[in-house]
Amino acid sequence: MTASDAPVVEIDDLGKTYPGAADPALSGVSLAVHRGEVVVLLGLSGSGKSTLLRHIDGLELPSSGTVRALGEDVPALRGRALRTLRGRIGFIFQQFELVGPLTVLENVLTGSLARMRGPRVGVWSYPRELRLAALAHLDRVGLLERAYQRADTLSGGQQQRVAIARALMQDPEILLADEPVASLDPESSSQVMALIREIAAERGLTVVCSLHQVDLALGWGDRIVGLRAGRVVLDIATEGLSRDQVMEIYGRVATTTTELQVIEQELSEVRDAILAEEAQLTQDENR
Repeated sequence: MTASDAPVVEIDDLGKTYPGAADPALSGVSLAVHRGEVVVLLGLSGSGKSTLLRHIDGLELPSSGTVRALGEDVPALRGRALRTLRGRIGFIFQQFELVGPLTVLENVLTGSLARMRGPRVGVWSYPRELRLAALAHLDRVGLLERAYQRADTLSGGQQQRVAIARALMQDPEILLADEPVASLDPESSSQVMALIREIAAERGLTVVCSLHQVDLALGWGDRIVGLRAGRVVLDIATEGLSRDQVMEIYGRVATTTTELQVIEQELSEVRDAILAEEAQLTQDENR
């Protein structure tokens, strides 16, 4: 394997146990992600998805095993070396993590702080080239006209778009997304996920994203890594997956009959929507 073929994320036998916890949050997790891949961590709440993501940029330290990102031994990094790595890894959080009273533009500009020295107060404390870059990112996510609006006056979908623009300010090589649409309505969810996918394709980004919605995972990711109770229970490409195979996947990541029934209902709704769309297309063609 050449250096260019080496995974950009390498996790081997990762374990994480929190003090006082009866069970480990992660156990024996091994995963390799190559440059340009879009990988979905799929699993129910408490399966370990967020904990796994947080290990990739050093927000968590493992109890056992190894984590490498962009060639670096993540748990061994401290201080400036860790900040430098985090500057190469963008992170989109479920709850947006914006500073509400600040303008949209200043929130986006904070994505550049990792490569700057000293505190910054106000938009004009950032260099002109960074202000222009931030405006360009806002234009890319469709919010240029909101640049000088307070972030906390935006809708949830708009706030997540600001968070995406902020992550892009880092010019990252890896983009991590932790349930980025869990707080959004279905229409906003589809739009945000499509936007992340488009930007990843444009920039050749490697993406690792945690989700629990099966329809989004299938339509969005190149590969699904299923987690259940802190363990990897499957690792499969999404291309050509059938509905029955999806139910098999969820049979591995789900833990109760009730959860499987909810998933069955979700898949039925997706199937009905597809059939309705196909029927409408056929009707239009016959006119």
